[in-house]
Amino acid sequence: MKKSLVNKIFQRLNTSSQNAFVPNKIVINTTKLLLISSTFVLFPSCNTDFLDVNPPNQLKSEIVWEDPLTAQAFVNDIYNGFEQGGLGEQMLASVSDEAMFTHPGRGIDIVNAGASNATTLGWVDNTWAWGRMYIYIRSCNETIKQLNSETSKITRQDLKEKMLGEVHFLRAYYYQQLLRYYGGIPIIDKLYHKDEDMNVARNTYEECVNFIIKDCDEAYKLLANKTMEKGRATALAALAIKSRVLIYAASDQHEATKLRNKVPTINNEVLPFLAYTSGNQLDRYRLAQAAAKAVMEASSGYKLDLNEPVNAQEGQNNYKSIAMGGVSKAPNLDPAASVELIYAKYFIPESPSDHGLYNGPNGYKNWAGNTPIGLLVDDYQMIDGTPFSWDNALHKSNPYTNRDPRFYATILYDGAQWKQRNLVSGNVDPANQIQTGTYDILENGNVKTIPGLDTRGGSIESWNGSWTGYYYHKFIDPDPTRVDANTPQLIPWPFFRYTEAVLNYIEASIELGETEVAKTWLNKIRFRAGMPAITTSDQNELRKVYRHERRIEMAYEEQRYHDVRRWLIAEETLGRKVTYVKVVGKFKTGKSMTAPYHHDPSIYNYTYSNVVDNSQENRSWNNNLYFRPFSRDEINKNNLLKQNPGY
Repeated sequence: MKKSLVNKIFQRLNTSSQNAFVPNKIVINTTKLLLISSTFVLFPSCNTDFLDVNPPNQLKSEIVWEDPLTAQAFVNDIYNGFEQGGLGEQMLASVSDEAMFTHPGRGIDIVNAGASNATTLGWVDNTWAWGRMYIYIRSCNETIKQLNSETSKITRQDLKEKMLGEVHFLRAYYYQQLLRYYGGIPIIDKLYHKDEDMNVARNTYEECVNFIIKDCDEAYKLLANKTMEKGRATALAALAIKSRVLIYAASDQHEATKLRNKVPTINNEVLPFLAYTSGNQLDRYRLAQAAAKAVMEASSGYKLDLNEPVNAQEGQNNYKSIAMGGVSKAPNLDPAASVELIYAKYFIPESPSDHGLYNGPNGYKNWAGNTPIGLLVDDYQMIDGTPFSWDNALHKSNPYTNRDPRFYATILYDGAQWKQRNLVSGNVDPANQIQTGTYDILENGNVKTIPGLDTRGGSIESWNGSWTGYYYHKFIDPDPTRVDANTPQLIPWPFFRYTEAVLNYIEASIELGETEVAKTWLNKIRFRAGMPAITTSDQNELRKVYRHERRIEMAYEEQRYHDVRRWLIAEETLGRKVTYVKVVGKFKTGKSMTAPYHHDPSIYNYTYSNVVDNSQENRSWNNNLYFRPFSRDEINKNNLLKQNPGY
């Protein structure tokens, strides 16, 4: 009776879980285990001895591993360490030169001021928080132990391999999260019990890389040729982690001499935790190149077979289609772009993302959380491939004209068309345009100046207005029927996409002096976006071009913060002061407009000013932040844990 009843319950709970990883839907973790316990209360005549546990609202470990469904439920729970991916309220973009967080008191300003320390860490997200990562790592270790046990009751080899492949992938991912923030960490691949000594020393950076690669290889072997449900670990996803970890390992941040030149306070005891102290950096780039090539040969990206640029509108649509993961119903977007996603977090109507609410314009009753800063906006080239410059009079007078098509798919700027504002904010803006400036308006025969609806002086939730004059577009569904404040989103978060592996391949090829092949692939990415070819073959120049291209292509995808640190260029990137744009619209001679305002260059002379403003964040880079500090609590709990330098 008890076995069949467990099966029936889990079949019912899993009925809508077959699109796996839609975490909030397939979470058969504590909540669903509790549901199982309470379900049996409804059947007092059944034999429920096996639920005689302490506390009574949990299943004993041995019960979990007696049945494939409960075992899979345990594995499902481990996926919850991914949280919302990068679509949380605070984004990693806001501790980089991509964005600024609008609201004070969240700890982001502490990081950006270079003031993080062991007692005041500043912002730490659950997707890489020390304690949470080790909780899920422990669950991976538990799964590996139980499924590899000679007494395991999971006898179907295909099911066992599938679950083992998943947890080796998950463990590799969680360890690489810790590794890229902290450097070498303690590698724990066993279960600790309460009577054991839990003081564990850090492993070297090299040991950590090798351990993660071993997990990736094991996951690949176990998952190869297996059909996995959407959103679960796959063999290709294991290759993608391997590619990322190896390109990081080859980078200057982990080359001992280069790191120490940048951070001279690193002593000999700590150095192996942060960098390779033997071997050859070029050999590591060869490994990274091979790992990236393996991803490229195992799959295909989206429209990377072009020999010339598409037109600007198609380039914009291509980039939007990728960002939407194939799920948006907005016009002109291609659902086939979902092929670009190697591993993603998916959402469902019952458990959606609030990303549009978190980041959309306040004039649509959103929160404007992570707004683009001028440093990012200004890095988008002109459509002909030349740099944008505020010193160019033509650029300054029309800063949002003829830019890289990806700009229009990433940034909302003054005058940009957006959604139907009346659906959420009333009939205050029939033109449905972003308003981040101040404008003349004629009222009762007099000219007065009014603030735009999407400013901190506007009439709609002004406290949520952008400080920077820009709003975020990428990963917010452009479907005009999905107005953010009222309509939660289903756009997936791309943990790994094909183009990241291509970029890794390009980077390794440049460092190995293989500039022609690097240029070929770099141009394939640019052609898809509607941008002209790169022509230089000079290694140093191509490196600069590549880093710029990676910044633009991967904007807001949790790449930039790590990239500039691993390239050891954080001081000249993350350490820069924030820039905003100030927009003013004044009537042309003989022209006027009454309310409601709308953007109209035939009536207004618009001026745009690039402004450095430190009133919200006075950013300063601290070289210690090439590695984040361990909290004092962790140091106190584990006397073998050596702190990172400078803390």
